[in-house]
Amino acid sequence: MHSTISFRKASQNDCSFLLHLRKASMTDHLAAAGIVMSDEQHSARIHEFFEDTSLIYKDDQPIGLIKFSLIIDRIHIRQFQLLPEFHGFGIGSNVLTLLKKKAKDRKLPITLNVLLNNPALSLYQRHHFIIENENELEYQMRWLEDKD
Repeated sequence: MHSTISFRKASQNDCSFLLHLRKASMTDHLAAAGIVMSDEQHSARIHEFFEDTSLIYKDDQPIGLIKFSLIIDRIHIRQFQLLPEFHGFGIGSNVLTLLKKKAKDRKLPITLNVLLNNPALSLYQRHHFIIENENELEYQMRWLEDKD
């Protein structure tokens, strides 16, 4: 049977799932960067730019989120998380492909920040995001329209 990936704007009713998702998908990567966050701190991050949050569904099950903003000169991915048990199935790649189409249609680049030791870095590099800068915690990356 074929699975369907879909999206739905987040609502306040989704906050318990979003906290579970954030902790499941980010705790190890944050710890590797020397960052330990309380539930309150995670919740604060969830609520930042909440209006830009969409849940990612596989069939009828929420499995992740994409939070991006359309800024004057670019699309910026603020958060992109999948539950760990859904990594490695091409879902993240499919979501990025859809967002890249949206950016291409608008003739905009996509930017994001990713923690230095986050394995998602390889996903972004496979999608032709380049590292433009880095600091002690993260890389700043950019995708420009594929020319091929």
